[in-house]
Amino acid sequence: MVLDYEDESEEEPKLKYERLSNGVTEILQKDAASCMTVHEKFLALGTHYGKVYLLDVQGNITQKFDVSPVKINQISLDESGEHMGVCSEDGKVQVFGLYSAEEFHETFDCPIKIVAVHPHFVRSHFKQFVTGGKKLLLYERGWMNRWKPSVLHEGEGNIRNVKWRGHLIAWANNMGVKILDMISKQRITNVPRDDISLRPDMYPCSLCWKDNLTLIIGWGNSVKICSVKERHASEMRDLPNRYVEIVFQFDTEFYISGLAPLCDQLVILSYVKEISEKTEVECCARPRLDIVQPLPESCEEISSDALTVRGFQENECRDYHLEYSEGESLFYIISPRDVVVAKERDQDDHIDWLLEKKKYEEALMAAEISQKTIKKHKILDIGLAYINHLVEKGEYDLAARKCQKILGKNTELWEFEVYKFKEIGQLKAISRYLPRRDPVLKPLIYEMVLHEFLESDYEGFATLIKEWPGDLYNNTIIVQAVVDHLKKDPQNRTLLRTLAELYTYDQRYGRALEIYLTLRHKDVFQLIHKHNLFSSIRDKIVLLMDFDSEKAVDMLLDNEDKISIDRVVEELENRPELQHVYLHKLFKRDHHKGQRYHEKQISLYAEYDRPNLLPFLRDSTHCPLEKALEICQQRNFVEETVYLLSRMGNSRSALKMIMEELHDVDKAIEFAKEQDDGELWEDLILYSIDKPPFITGLLNNIGTHVDPILLIHRIKEGMEIPNLRDSLVKILQDYNLQILLREGCKKILVADSLSLLKKMHRTQMKGVLVDEENICESCLSPILPSDASKSFSVVVFHCRHMFHRECLPVSNTVSSVQFCNICSAKHRGPGSAVLEMKK
Repeated sequence: MVLDYEDESEEEPKLKYERLSNGVTEILQKDAASCMTVHEKFLALGTHYGKVYLLDVQGNITQKFDVSPVKINQISLDESGEHMGVCSEDGKVQVFGLYSAEEFHETFDCPIKIVAVHPHFVRSHFKQFVTGGKKLLLYERGWMNRWKPSVLHEGEGNIRNVKWRGHLIAWANNMGVKILDMISKQRITNVPRDDISLRPDMYPCSLCWKDNLTLIIGWGNSVKICSVKERHASEMRDLPNRYVEIVFQFDTEFYISGLAPLCDQLVILSYVKEISEKTEVECCARPRLDIVQPLPESCEEISSDALTVRGFQENECRDYHLEYSEGESLFYIISPRDVVVAKERDQDDHIDWLLEKKKYEEALMAAEISQKTIKKHKILDIGLAYINHLVEKGEYDLAARKCQKILGKNTELWEFEVYKFKEIGQLKAISRYLPRRDPVLKPLIYEMVLHEFLESDYEGFATLIKEWPGDLYNNTIIVQAVVDHLKKDPQNRTLLRTLAELYTYDQRYGRALEIYLTLRHKDVFQLIHKHNLFSSIRDKIVLLMDFDSEKAVDMLLDNEDKISIDRVVEELENRPELQHVYLHKLFKRDHHKGQRYHEKQISLYAEYDRPNLLPFLRDSTHCPLEKALEICQQRNFVEETVYLLSRMGNSRSALKMIMEELHDVDKAIEFAKEQDDGELWEDLILYSIDKPPFITGLLNNIGTHVDPILLIHRIKEGMEIPNLRDSLVKILQDYNLQILLREGCKKILVADSLSLLKKMHRTQMKGVLVDEENICESCLSPILPSDASKSFSVVVFHCRHMFHRECLPVSNTVSSVQFCNICSAKHRGPGSAVLEMKK
């Protein structure tokens, strides 16, 4: 195993790991890795025995160079991958072309720890590289292809690391990290080492350029992220035109062996020591690869993985290196006996982890979202595993529900899952989710489920019969099964109702109707309507009315063409209360359709529905009044009798009945107002003259219909009348109100008349246009002569009709005012002449 989790947390790792094998395995069995450089096209691995191997990304050896008999300290490649620089422990430095004869050899008298070729070495004017031992030397190819060295820095101990990016070179020595600007040849910063107690050869500095202006420094347990910035012109003076600002700085828990950028995060390779539980002595532990999010003065750990590399118990901090490929987010962890590749996890890896953690729902969702990019997994396989997992957990309903989404239209898988649920005795769980349309399973599947319910759950069986279309199963088989069960329990309402539904599916509507009526089931009306069973219910109207009179009446009235009114009335002859319900609703719909039964309805209303009798008498024009009066008088229905007497013209008898039977003066007054008959008012006054309460009512209401003086003169002297003063005051107020209303109306009338008179005057004072288009209303020739020099005479009336003077008839009246013949003939009010034109 390459990766060991530090705990059992549910957090998913960010990276996945695998050993670089093939040729690398063969190399490291006999040799040990000392350094490695990564290019997007290949890898360059240096060993302790002075060999340099070029490898493909799978670890296969493509080329081998015998550089030195001792350890290779560093390998450098330009961006094109065509030139390589190598330095070794015996002081040898080689820079050569991988695909050309170009080559530089030099041997120094001290170990050369670092070498770095210019990123654009392939170009002729960038033939530069630097080496580092006790000095940092820059080599430039000049005249006659000769290499000219120059010292960039010395005097602060051995140069331990160097990274060249663009025009900036960063290097580390015993004192700290420096950055040189190759354009100005000026050193622009010095970042001192934090922990000087650590030996720089045992805990070397790690450098990494994130981009052309951002340098990441890791040394000991300290991390600094530095940004190279342009200095403002006003601040330069004698200073370099660039400066460095430390934007992030934080400490880590362990010693840093390497680091690399990952978007806005950092990947840190850490060397770890721990106390052995057995010996209680400090020993080397597995190295860690952490992903952290830098913060201004700290960092947030995103993930942390402990790596089981070969021989980790014997390694030191300086033995580990971290290299990365910028374009592919690949990270290479190099140790003497192992090379491990870390890469960002893809969706397949994410799904693998979810399945391992039994998070099937999330795995299924991830696969659906990324179905175009995943290569290893299939949505169906994940879904089937999820269903099996739910079944194992005993979550049968959820497993059945997921079948709808996962199995889709695959009938073979559906039938397989149904049989699987049958084996575990959970057919009921999957029954609700079986497909009913597109796809449709074999009838045997549905029949098997129905038989399961019929044996143990009548209600569930009835629900399925109601929900499932009848063509999913063999209806005859299921009907026979239900009939067999009814033999054991003939009064079971659930089975009877279900059998009626099965008969309906089988188009045996007569049998279904019999069962529904026996059960008094609400679906009986729907069945009749849907299948037009009106011929079957002609002799069952009473049963339907007993079951639900409202629905029955509505159905019968809506289908008069199928069951006539006469047939319904005849069927209900022995049930007058139901007959009344039917005829009452018929009358509400149409006052004339059942006119032949209006006489019969009088008795029905009187017997069963007294409140609706009076409205019926008012609305019916076919009701025999004498018969109605007789019935109402027999039953002493006063209000109805009063109405009938007034309708028959006997208003005085009606008024007398109101006063003598009802003793209701307000109703009597209201009745007199409706009739508007002077004789009735006289009768009312005569009846009330010796009854003080009646007099009070008359005084309060009579003022606007009868002269109150007629009543007041007839009141006997000394009679006590309740609230007489208030009544007289009201009479006077009503009189004053009438006077005010008349005066107000008069003022309005006068004002309107005056306004209209002024408007008419203004209108008649306006001129009238006369041109060639106007004609004489008498002779119909143009009103103006075609020859303007001729004399003419024209008369124009206010109504805009025009005549030649000679075309007007001679007036027989003495008055000189003339009137328009047309308007006078149409009785519009004759218009008088307004203009006479002569020439």
